Amino acid sequence: MGSGSKLEGTSALPIRRDPYEVLCVSRDSSDQEIKTAYRKLALKYHPDKNTNNPEAAEQFKEVAFSYGILSDPEKRRQYDNAGFEAIDAEGMDMEIDLSNLGTVNTMFAALFSKLGVPIKTTISANVLEEALNGTVTVRPLPIGTSVSGKVEKQCAHFFGVTINEQQADAGIVVRVTSTAQSKFKLLYFEQDANAGYGLALQEDSEKTGKITSAGMYFLHFQVYRMDSTLNALAMAKDPEAAFFKRLEGLQPCEVSELKAGTHIFAVYGDNFFKTATYTIEALCVGSYEDTTHKLREIEAQILRKRNELRQFETEYRKALARFQEVTNRYTQEKQSVDELLKQRDSIHSSFTVTRTANNAVGSSGVSNGSSSSKTLGEDSKAESPMEDGGSDGKDKSAKKKWFNLNLKGSASDKKL
Repeated sequence: MGSGSKLEGTSALPIRRDPYEVLCVSRDSSDQEIKTAYRKLALKYHPDKNTNNPEAAEQFKEVAFSYGILSDPEKRRQYDNAGFEAIDAEGMDMEIDLSNLGTVNTMFAALFSKLGVPIKTTISANVLEEALNGTVTVRPLPIGTSVSGKVEKQCAHFFGVTINEQQADAGIVVRVTSTAQSKFKLLYFEQDANAGYGLALQEDSEKTGKITSAGMYFLHFQVYRMDSTLNALAMAKDPEAAFFKRLEGLQPCEVSELKAGTHIFAVYGDNFFKTATYTIEALCVGSYEDTTHKLREIEAQILRKRNELRQFETEYRKALARFQEVTNRYTQEKQSVDELLKQRDSIHSSFTVTRTANNAVGSSGVSNGSSSSKTLGEDSKAESPMEDGGSDGKDKSAKKKWFNLNLKGSASDKKL
């Protein structure tokens, strides 16, 4: 059966190649090796360079998908342990190329961005290719100075920061701000063997207060960057996951120190329609030693807290599952008790109604008996005076007769 065929009654799952195979790297490759491999392949298959090649577009998507897994330590760990089944592909962040979207899609992307939906964008292939060819214009940016400007969308302004040994030992910070709240990317390029510049680091601007900003820190110890869009769409579906994954966005920077010499940075315009207004500056952190120590300590605490949260999430999920189980048991037991009481009440009700009917019949017989008794009682009462007081009746009758006789007798005596 061909790879594009479907089984009856089911949908054929898309065939996905091993991300390590796609990026042509080994399983023990470092983050930097994975990033370098990705950028080369992304540049090779970028839609800007393959406008009439749909296969290249699909390969570009596959490369981006594979990099999305291997560039995220948590997703990489999950994939290494359980393969694609452990990866929520639906929730993975996707990067879009604004130069290849078209006007209508760009308007939709801008609308979603305004609504707070994180939209990750890729860097134009033209910018990356010009950098690799070494044909870009590099402006000087001395330490302790700042430069302001405006950069067109999907274009970049390049700057060279030259540092000496002392400044390199102390550490360097390069930051970009925009009071116009423009969207931009801060890029760092490393010089390759062909005298060109290969992209090594990038930071997307984020809104902080009334400005947007981005910064890079080279402080001789491992520093981290916070990727706030990491799996953001998936987390939006589950607030609890959003909490537990909140610190997963803290990712180690691939470059933590700079050597003496000239280093190339760029500001890339990432607005959807208009130019990006910015101010870039480079600072030596020698006078911020206390601040760098605090940064190191707080990031160490965050890393420890992240490990604690990973363990706590397991405990929480188990407790939540147990709570759900107990809650379901409570509901079932409540229904069971209600049903038993209902049956009991029904039995009582049935018994009471039957007794009432029987009582009604019984009370009818009792009343008749009472009536009979009453009649008999009355007859007894009627008869009893005659029986009990029979002598009185005779006496009264005798007296009456005697009275009448006496009266008559008295009358006859008078006549006589």
